[in-house]
Amino acid sequence: MMQRDRASAMLGMVVEHDAPGESRVSMTVRDDMLNGFAITHGGLVFTLADTAFAIACNEDERVTVAGGADITFLKSTTSGQTLTATAVRRARSGRTGLYDIRVTDETGDLVAEVRGRSITTDRRPPAEPAAVAGSAPVAGAAPAAEPAADTTSAMRTNPARHADAPTEDVYIAEVVHDADPHPSNDFERSAALPTTEVSR
Repeated sequence: MMQRDRASAMLGMVVEHDAPGESRVSMTVRDDMLNGFAITHGGLVFTLADTAFAIACNEDERVTVAGGADITFLKSTTSGQTLTATAVRRARSGRTGLYDIRVTDETGDLVAEVRGRSITTDRRPPAEPAAVAGSAPVAGAAPAAEPAADTTSAMRTNPARHADAPTEDVYIAEVVHDADPHPSNDFERSAALPTTEVSR
């Protein structure tokens, strides 16, 4: 899922922890993330929390989406600060789940709290992303087309290590280029989610 999450890559999010029912994602606030009052746009604070929510609630091969979420803003932040969203599953029954997400700043102060409600669908994730430049070609596969100058971006996650957490894998979002801005394995219109299943 995160290999195809272009929005999170664009915002520079880093997946620091990923386990069934829990996750931790961080993001450094940039100047272009500020609203008219020079504080972090609330929609982007929610986007960070929603990404952590998505990772925590997608625990198996089925696609799980947000059925709803409520956010409470508790502290403003600004450019240069680092926000971290930590998501934890509170309950899961049948197709629905309940998750709490806390967003903190680099000092540990609470910036926002989110309560998310998930819905598990019968859909399966799309095919794996196309191999990036330099990867070995798949036997029998047609040669990849040369990327156009205005190709769109996709997100790749690569393992790295935090100096202060040497035993934990950290996934850093990098932007790579797709040869096709609309890959053939994207969700088709016919497979679109019902209107009640929103986000991701």
